[in-house]
Amino acid sequence: MKHIVVLTGAGISAESGIKTFRDAGGMWEEYDIMDVASIDGWFKNPALVLDFYNKRRADLEHAQPNKAHLLLAQLEQHAKVSIITQNVDNLHERAGSSSVLHLHGELTKVRSTANDFDVQDIGYAPIHMGDVCSQGYQLRPDIVWFGEAVPLIQDAAKITSQADVLIIIGTSMQVYPAAGLIQYAKPHIPIYFIDPNPAIESTSQITVIAEQASSGMQKVYDVLVE
Repeated sequence: MKHIVVLTGAGISAESGIKTFRDAGGMWEEYDIMDVASIDGWFKNPALVLDFYNKRRADLEHAQPNKAHLLLAQLEQHAKVSIITQNVDNLHERAGSSSVLHLHGELTKVRSTANDFDVQDIGYAPIHMGDVCSQGYQLRPDIVWFGEAVPLIQDAAKITSQADVLIIIGTSMQVYPAAGLIQYAKPHIPIYFIDPNPAIESTSQITVIAEQASSGMQKVYDVLVE
């Protein structure tokens, strides 16, 4: 059975109504990313950071997986599928995908500010100042912020190196360390790059599909299943 590895970014969830930072009308226009998505921002104003992620969690509760998410889940009927996502939403899991690695954490989880391994699932509930772990330390979103290490990047690199097919959806592949994962793919395996504004061009190995996630994934699905 072939092993298909999928790298996903904000573009796959945009069709589900999840705002991105970079697109017009996205969160760049409402927030300074360093105020709400960096460790320095947390130390500067933790209440603002908690409020920001509480709103994102509330939005996620009402969002639904889109066709691209569902096609990736269906692909498991035909191959081993491993998803590595930069997204913090749970739409891949809700679509039915069984193997999802979240590089940047998960919105529906919190962790202790004193112990990175003390992680709790809170669903879509808010976190407030004064909410503490069992040891009495403030809880924070289980998100990897700018200025923090990406602890699962080596696991992601290993998975990518095992791919027979690589699919990249909705990510510019310009932000490191995630952008470097493509370098771990075996030479000559087929790579499909789906993005309406692709930052790379097609090569003998890479097929660029300049479309939204759902329509682009349908084309890749049809090729792979046939």
